[in-house]
Amino acid sequence: MARFFKRLVDFKRNKNPNPSPRSSPCCSSRTSDTTKSPCGDPRSSSTHSLPVTPLSSRRIDSSARWSKMYDACVCHTEDDITYAQELVSFLELHPYSLRCFVQLRDSAPGGAICTELCQAVRESHCWVLVITPSFLKDPWCCFQMQQALSESPMSNGRVIPVRKQLERKDYPQELRFVFGIDVRQDKENGFQKIKYSILYYLEELCRKEQEHRESAEGDPEHNVDEASKTLDLSENC
Repeated sequence: MARFFKRLVDFKRNKNPNPSPRSSPCCSSRTSDTTKSPCGDPRSSSTHSLPVTPLSSRRIDSSARWSKMYDACVCHTEDDITYAQELVSFLELHPYSLRCFVQLRDSAPGGAICTELCQAVRESHCWVLVITPSFLKDPWCCFQMQQALSESPMSNGRVIPVRKQLERKDYPQELRFVFGIDVRQDKENGFQKIKYSILYYLEELCRKEQEHRESAEGDPEHNVDEASKTLDLSENC
C-alpha cells in the first residue's frame, strides 16, 4: 500500500514538474507590455502613446505673422506697470523675441490716446488683458478690451485674459466665455502660459497660411494667374 501511494505522488510530480503560484493577469500583462496593461500606471501609458511636439520646433516665421506690427498687445493699468514690464521683458527674450506693445513705451508722443489704443489693437495678433480690480475701473482699459473683442468676437485664442488679484465672481461679463490664466499664486508659471498661448496662436496662423499656399499652388487657375502676372511684369520691363 505504501508503495502505491509513493507511485501516485511521483505521477503527479511528473505531470507538473515546475509548479508556480498563479499570477494575476495584471502582473503578466505588465511584464509583457506596460502600455497595454489595464493595471499599469495610466500616466506612464499616456506618456508613451502621445507624441509631444517640442515648442522650439514650431514654425512661427511667415508673412502672416509679419503682416501685423505686434505679436501681442499688453493692456494694463498704471497700478500694474511693474508686472506688465516684467511680463514684456520675459516675452521678448530670445529665441522667440515676441513683439509686444506697451502703452507707456510704444505710444507715439503727442498722439491721441484713443487713436493709439485702437491702432495697437488692430496691429496686434493677440491681446493680453491683465485683469485686476483697477482694470475694471479704468475706462481706457475697458475701451481697449471692447476694441479687442470687436476685432475678434469669437476670441479664437487671440484674447488672453490674465486674472490677477481678482476673484472669479468679479470677472467681466464679456470674458466669461473665454478661458483665462490665473497668476495670483504662481507668477513665473503664468508667464510661461501666456507665452505658450501667444506662440500657439502664431503657429496655427502660420500653419493655415502654409496650407492655403500649398492648396493654391496645386490649383491650375492659380498657376495660370501667376504666369500671366510674371509675363506682364516682364513686358513692362
